[in-house]
Amino acid sequence: MQSPQFIGEPPGRIAPVDELVNTLEFEPMAQRSLGNAVFAEIAGGNRDMFGRITFRPRMMVNTTKPDLTVEMFGQTLFAPIVVGPVAEQKRFHAEGELATARGAAAAKAVMVVADRSSYPVEQIAAEAKGGFWYQVYPDADVEAARGRVQKAVGAGAKAVCLTLGVAGTAQTGWDWATIDKFRQGMKVPLLLKGIMSPEEAQAAAAKGVQGIVVSNYVGSGNNGLASPIEVLPRIADAVGGRMPILIDGSFRRGSDVLMAIALGARAVMVARPAMWGLAAYGAPGVERVVELLQTETGRDMVMCGKQNIKSVDKAVVKVHRF
Repeated sequence: MQSPQFIGEPPGRIAPVDELVNTLEFEPMAQRSLGNAVFAEIAGGNRDMFGRITFRPRMMVNTTKPDLTVEMFGQTLFAPIVVGPVAEQKRFHAEGELATARGAAAAKAVMVVADRSSYPVEQIAAEAKGGFWYQVYPDADVEAARGRVQKAVGAGAKAVCLTLGVAGTAQTGWDWATIDKFRQGMKVPLLLKGIMSPEEAQAAAAKGVQGIVVSNYVGSGNNGLASPIEVLPRIADAVGGRMPILIDGSFRRGSDVLMAIALGARAVMVARPAMWGLAAYGAPGVERVVELLQTETGRDMVMCGKQNIKSVDKAVVKVHRF
């Protein structure tokens, strides 16, 4: 794929980070900074469903003091945007997760550190001033996975995110008995990432899991699978507020974030755009990506007549079935 060319722009130019005005502009900058094979790992995404959702704006409402904060797992997040887990980030930038942690911290955002990171979790933790969570994959050796989690919690992780249904791996999931064994004695909240049905969400709530991430690991392309935001409303209804719901899957704009909040999510995980920023600019790129999303979310929230995230509900959006 050829990078987009703009009138008067030299081929391959990496624009100054402060010239970029939305996260979509970071993708071609990342493409120009990476080899084709590496860039392909963070390119694209299925955004079809976002085009089916529109806002209902409200006027004559006092929104002079907008508040994006959300409460989750005993933490106050500056905004409902979390930098999602991506493994082996040194593929995209020499400083990898260290730069991502610095960029997320500068934007007052929580970062999720991937199990398969390029740097030891203790080093990443030292840079993650905004706080961090830890993501782990199902492992044939449950005790080994528990050991990695304990190490991360010892370094300061405030929550653990277990990714289920990972495509292309030998261990594609654990049953509930294995999950119960894994979380035995865990002193931080556990989230299950990869939930895509109301039944799975209800089972997680019944088991006392502290949170879920609506996510489809193999659903990032146009492959006929439902997108996470498409199934979010039914999952939110099934959970009934018993635990926080997060979501990831092709979120690129603050309007996307607000749509997810309106449809029942507490927060959104954003991974690929953060990696575009990392690849092209290092820590300042990650910071800029997150801050643009925060700014857009706040702008769209007040456009809908809402002063804070808690007040955002289904009434601000309409889902169109084409």
